[in-house]
Amino acid sequence: MIRFILRILIAAAGLWLAARIIPGVTADGWKTLIIAGFLLGIVNAVVRPVVTILTFPLTVLTLGLFLLVVNAAMIGLVAWFLDGLAVAGLWAGVQAAVVTGIVSWIGQVLLGDAQKARE
Repeated sequence: MIRFILRILIAAAGLWLAARIIPGVTADGWKTLIIAGFLLGIVNAVVRPVVTILTFPLTVLTLGLFLLVVNAAMIGLVAWFLDGLAVAGLWAGVQAAVVTGIVSWIGQVLLGDAQKARE
C-alpha cells in the first residue's frame, strides 16, 4: 500500500515538474496533482495496455517513438477527466509525457533500491 501511495506521489511530482517547465501544461494545485497522479496510475493500468496493443504496428513502424504519443494521450485523457489539469496540444502532451516518464523512472529506481535494502 505504501508503494502505491509513493507511485501516486511520484506521478504527481512528474506532473508538477511538467506544469512548471512546459508551456501549455497547467495544474491548479497540489490536490489536483495528487488526484491526477492517482488517475494517471489507473489510466496507465487499464487504458494504456489496450491502446498499446492496438497501436503496436505503428509503434513498430516508428521504432517505439509512437509510445510517446500514447503516453501523451494518457496524460491528455487524465486532463480531460480532471478540471484542474490542462494540456494545450499534442506537443505539450508529448513533452509532459517525457518529463513525467523521466521522473517516474527515477522514482522507480529509488523505490527498487529501497526494497532491495530491506531484504
